[in-house]
Amino acid sequence: MSKIDLRSDTVTLPISAMMDAINAASLGDDVYVEDSSTLKLESLAAKITGKESALLVSSGTMGNLICNLVHAPRGTEVIMGHKSHTFLYESGGISSYGGIHSHQLKNHTDGTIDIDEIKDAIRIDDVHFPKTSLICLENTHNKCHGFPLQLDYINSVCNIAHDNDINIHMDGARLFNACAALDLKADVILSNVDSVTFCLSKGLSAPIGSVICGTHDFIAEARRIRKSLGGGMRQTGIISAAGIISLTSMINRLKDDHKNAQKLACGISYLSGIELNTDLVPTNIIYFNFNHQDMSSADLVSHMKSNNIIFSDYNGKHCRLVLHHGITSDDVEKVIDVFNKLLS
Repeated sequence: MSKIDLRSDTVTLPISAMMDAINAASLGDDVYVEDSSTLKLESLAAKITGKESALLVSSGTMGNLICNLVHAPRGTEVIMGHKSHTFLYESGGISSYGGIHSHQLKNHTDGTIDIDEIKDAIRIDDVHFPKTSLICLENTHNKCHGFPLQLDYINSVCNIAHDNDINIHMDGARLFNACAALDLKADVILSNVDSVTFCLSKGLSAPIGSVICGTHDFIAEARRIRKSLGGGMRQTGIISAAGIISLTSMINRLKDDHKNAQKLACGISYLSGIELNTDLVPTNIIYFNFNHQDMSSADLVSHMKSNNIIFSDYNGKHCRLVLHHGITSDDVEKVIDVFNKLLS
């Protein structure tokens, strides 16, 4: 059996059309804003998200960092969830590079933060406190089962922020999974959001890159900060050509990943040792706790790896499986079969 890699949707490989587009890409120097393929990608991204302008960056982590640095002056505070990617998995970059203080609020199971807690967290104007400058949302929410944020919730948070002269940034690494789950276009989801970062190299299968979208002025400053972080690149058309295929050909197929995630979750949820609520699989991410009298989660991961099925466990407490373009429905059936032979 060939390798079935369920660790993340970052392991997707570019489709053949992307490789052809890379080979045929028109190239220029992006620091001089002369790479025509990148300009085309950025224009397309801005149109899809309903924003004025866009900027290619190397990764979602860089994109989120840049957006925080643009929105939040040094010494100010950003409100975000305690399970947010920016807080957990981005090396404390906003503090290290921006001198920005994070105020973490509890994420609920569906990735939301209590509206009243957000209101209460906004600082009053007092010399003892850092000024609240930004609220960050994550959509879909990785650590919260891949839940998409509902449109009413997003707009409620945006209204609170804007009533207090605070900006909203969305970490939309898996934005288009949210679009697929909610049957909404990206520009609708983002209509009241000030900036967004989305990833090309997760479910959209490009080999590298993320895109920031916002106003013309915001992107102009983001471009300056990107350069200062060492993120100015030259012939970026070889990245952007694949990204254009991502945005024109890969978005509509994301529902297939969601269906495969449900199929896999339902196929293993009843097995001995697996604690998995299939109602908590709204998109392409499956989390389950593993409590088995004869093996640990590390043993489970090792056994599955010996059968060419790769996924991760976290702190010996729970496991994550992520569905993506590289995993077919037949692959899912093979995974279910191996789980059954081990645990049924």
